[in-house]
Amino acid sequence: MTIWRAPGRINLVGEHTDYNDGFVLPFALEVGCTASVSTASDDADGWTVRSAQQPEPVVVRRSGLADADRADVPEWSRYVLGALWLLTDRGVDVPPLEIEVDSDVPSGAGLSSSAALVCSVARAVDDHLGLGLDDDALFALTRDVENDAVGAPTGGMDQLVSLRGEAGHALFCDMRSHATRSVPLDLAGTDLAVLVADTRAPHRHSDGEYGARRSGCEEAARRLGVDALRDVTADDLDAALDRLDDEELRRYVRHVVTEDDRVLSVVRLLDDGRLADIGPLLTASHRSMRDDFRITVPEVDTAVDALLEAGALGARMTGGGFGGCVIGLVPARSVDAASDAVRRAFADAGFAEPDLFTARPAQGAHRLEG
Repeated sequence: MTIWRAPGRINLVGEHTDYNDGFVLPFALEVGCTASVSTASDDADGWTVRSAQQPEPVVVRRSGLADADRADVPEWSRYVLGALWLLTDRGVDVPPLEIEVDSDVPSGAGLSSSAALVCSVARAVDDHLGLGLDDDALFALTRDVENDAVGAPTGGMDQLVSLRGEAGHALFCDMRSHATRSVPLDLAGTDLAVLVADTRAPHRHSDGEYGARRSGCEEAARRLGVDALRDVTADDLDAALDRLDDEELRRYVRHVVTEDDRVLSVVRLLDDGRLADIGPLLTASHRSMRDDFRITVPEVDTAVDALLEAGALGARMTGGGFGGCVIGLVPARSVDAASDAVRRAFADAGFAEPDLFTARPAQGAHRLEG
């Protein structure tokens, strides 16, 4: 049996920049998914997938993606089977296998439970079969599982950090080249904490709204004559906005360009050991998502305001928007007080009680002893 674990992630800064070929700065979490792969018994001829979070196993015949019976299996299992389908299409003779997965990443919180699942399976299958896939091939495989086998149009950030994350560091990702670099995120050494508030807000209209913003960004890039909004720099922003007569597109461009610039600024500060100084940039990111990109909801705005009033150095929504989690950079001694402030604010507003916890940058995908 071969066992690998891959983490979920928090995005420290850089929202909706990934599909604009821009910059992001996530870090891997301690929560994750464990995948165990073993060769099936001699009389088996298919693939069997089990999950500790699902009641029934899924058994399918071996095939490539084009011939797979995707409509006949539950969606969660496609994140597992996708790697097997795609490897088969790429000429790998994938034998009968049994795969078991177990995840402790909260589902629906915007912490990328799906990437943890896909990456743990891909690393375990690669290792078990001795394929020797390099970092780039593993990244391409995991991204293709979500895009092609599942049909989720992810930009690749989640898979990059789940595969390549380093304990004590954030991962600076260039989403055009997919080059990455670890950046120090020394929380313990600065007596700071990243406090996460899972608002448990339902993701309202997230699919259609996400698509509208992505297509709007692509249309703005077309009108500006650039390959992607990443090619508009902060110095170019005013001139670019003057060339657009659509106010919605102007707001989208302003968010993406300033958000890319914030990522670069945060990276410079972290490289210089100035973790406390990134707080205002996190808050500016939230205001941009709220006012320009318009992807926040009352629960996340309430959490951000409560954290700032409780002394957070900065706070922002993290993830694609319309619900999910908020992060605050808070003094370690103030974690309990800041958590209580968020709970009180939610109670006063009549919202469901949020879940609060601290997050530390953890290791990316790694092998466990069987």
